[in-house]
Amino acid sequence: MIKRLILTALCLTGLALPVIAQSFDRVVQAEVLPGWQEKDGSRIAAIRITLNPGWKTYWRAPGDAGIPPSFDWTGSSNVQSVGVTWPTPEVFSQNGMRSIGYKEELILPVHITPKKDGKQVRFKAVMDIGVCRDICVPQRLKVSAKFPKDTGKRDPIIAAAIASRPLTKSEAGVKKASCRISTSADGLMVTARLHLPSTGGDEIAVIETDNPLVWVSEAKTHREGGVLVAKSELMHVNGDSFMVNRSTLRFTVLGKRHAVDIQGCSAG
Repeated sequence: MIKRLILTALCLTGLALPVIAQSFDRVVQAEVLPGWQEKDGSRIAAIRITLNPGWKTYWRAPGDAGIPPSFDWTGSSNVQSVGVTWPTPEVFSQNGMRSIGYKEELILPVHITPKKDGKQVRFKAVMDIGVCRDICVPQRLKVSAKFPKDTGKRDPIIAAAIASRPLTKSEAGVKKASCRISTSADGLMVTARLHLPSTGGDEIAVIETDNPLVWVSEAKTHREGGVLVAKSELMHVNGDSFMVNRSTLRFTVLGKRHAVDIQGCSAG
């Protein structure tokens, strides 16, 4: 746990893009797929991260054995906001520790809203990620691209990555999500009761907060019929006191058939 807290504290940082790309000893490379323009003037593009065989990188919540990714878009011009769509990740187990991420390639769709319609967008970013095989190495990738002014054709690679995202509550048939928050020796304990049909196989639940300085333990899960129960401990990496807003908690259930993304929970 101490090792995980140190990694979390050290790895709070940035993002990535192409045309100009940087790699770590040729283990990882990044580029921007220009994608297409939507009717409202926003753009759907993607960052493609390619790793050598046997290497992997991590999901936004990487697990106890992973390094959390971070993004920085501040070098961009004519960009109001950037939204990231995470494809459903895989779960890895190594030396008794669990990590969550992607093997050898990650197509990461980004939804870019310009500040001014009709003006060219320059997308420039820095991404701090972890790349791992036998060892894990933090790596910073820098990429940039100018998007064409034409609308462009819908890219099936990006579309497939968007389609592979976890299902929403309504898509997955989630009836209710409640959670009980109690104190623990070192922080808080969250016990969630997620009323949803089975996602298949051994289900893994991941609990996230909106505070990057709060470490969340690997959730312990079990089924009670139509309810998946998930329990995690929350601790501040600096040992400070903190509060949890139920509406900002995020629960991802990873099953054999599909994954589900649940935003917020009620008291219970």
